[in-house]
Amino acid sequence: MTALVLSLLSSPTLLAIMAGIIGALGWGFKQRLTGARLEREKQAKAEQKARDVADEVQSDVGAMSPDQVRAELAKRTRP
Repeated sequence: MTALVLSLLSSPTLLAIMAGIIGALGWGFKQRLTGARLEREKQAKAEQKARDVADEVQSDVGAMSPDQVRAELAKRTRP
């Protein structure tokens, strides 16, 4: 078994093929990690934008009187 492994590792052609396969797998893994990182960043930006809008709406509602809030809600309810 050891002799077989050593004979395979001593062949430059097989070493080049194995290096190519390992390199391709490494490149694919790196691309996958990069894509995942970019997707997480995109989702974080979207969530931050949604939080900003929610905070702005909450601030606007907080500045309204209770009568104004009731009137606004009445306009938005389904008939």
